Amino acid sequence: MFEPLFQYFEAKSGLSLSPEEKIVIEQNFRPRKLRKKQYLLQEGEVCKYMGFILKGATRMFSVDDKGHDHIMRFGMESWWVGDYTSYMLGTTSLFHIEMLEDTSMLTVTRDQIEYLVTHVPAVAKTINVIDKLSAIATQKRIHDSISLTAEERYEELARTYPDFLQRFPQNMIASYLGVSAETLSRIKKNRTYR
Repeated sequence: MFEPLFQYFEAKSGLSLSPEEKIVIEQNFRPRKLRKKQYLLQEGEVCKYMGFILKGATRMFSVDDKGHDHIMRFGMESWWVGDYTSYMLGTTSLFHIEMLEDTSMLTVTRDQIEYLVTHVPAVAKTINVIDKLSAIATQKRIHDSISLTAEERYEELARTYPDFLQRFPQNMIASYLGVSAETLSRIKKNRTYR
C-alpha cells in the first residue's frame, strides 16, 4: 500500500529511503478509503489532512450563490488533494473536495508532515519541490485564465493534461475551464473540423 508513496518521495527528491525512514513514513500516514460522491472536505470546515491518492479521482470546487460549481483542481493517482491554505493556516475552507470515483489515499496531518520534514530528508526535499511546482502551476493557471481565449485554454488543457479529457465528465471540464457546457461543446465541435 505504501510503495507508491515511497516511489513518489524517491522520484521527486532524488534520494533513496532507508528501511527505517519507510517505517517512519508508514507510522505518520493513515490509509483511507472514500466512496464515489463522498467528501474529504466541505466548505466551512478546516482541512486537517492532505491526501496522497493511490487510486481514484477527486475534484476541489466552490459553489457560487447561484448554485454553480467552480472547479479549482482535479486529483488523480500520485497527486495530492487538500485545501493547502486551510491546511497550513488552520482557517475554514472555501472549497469542497469530492470523490469522483471510489478512492484510496494516504492522509497526513500538518503536525505529521512537519515531523517527517525534520526526520526524513527525502520528504523535506519532496515538499520543497512540490511547493515550487505548485506555485508555477498556479501562476500559469491564473495567467491562462486572464490571457487566453476559451479555445486556447482548452488546447492548453488538452496538451498539459490529456487524461482529464478522457477521465472527467465534460460539464466538469467546462467548469474547470471557466466556460459553459455549451461553449465547451462548440469548442470541441470546431476543433474536430480543423
